[in-house]
Amino acid sequence: MKKILLLSDTHNHIDDRILHYVNEADEVWHAGDIGRISITEQIKKLKPLRAVYGNIDDNEIRKEFPLHQRFLCEEVDVWMTHIGGYPNRYSPDIREEIKKNPPKLFISGHSHILKVINDKKLNLLHMNPGAAGKYGFHKKRTMLRFKIEAKNIFDLEVIELE
Repeated sequence: MKKILLLSDTHNHIDDRILHYVNEADEVWHAGDIGRISITEQIKKLKPLRAVYGNIDDNEIRKEFPLHQRFLCEEVDVWMTHIGGYPNRYSPDIREEIKKNPPKLFISGHSHILKVINDKKLNLLHMNPGAAGKYGFHKKRTMLRFKIEAKNIFDLEVIELE
């Protein structure tokens, strides 16, 4: 079993509240718009990190992290990207591939709006953790945490940061 902390859109911001939840996770996944490489370095000192770059991220971050990550966590096929859209409105860049070869869990960031949606057509779960940083139009800073065991995703929690 793995305990996952999912965040996105930190935009150069990390604080003790975020790091508290990092410490409680087995792995941290960051869905882009990291800001500075020092953000990921702080996380990697504490826990294993998987991340993708976002539209605001510079060349240093783009050299370290890909645009897309597709991987297995336990027996769950995960696809993470920054700009991915939502069920029935996936981004044009990924639309055909996601229809041909859907993952079990599709993760994106970018919108700063927390959403968890079952895509019944493609039989996948879509997660967007909202924004954990302070930059943007969002009123609440949010993250998600959940557990994965074998093929199951469970104990999903919304974390609101004051």
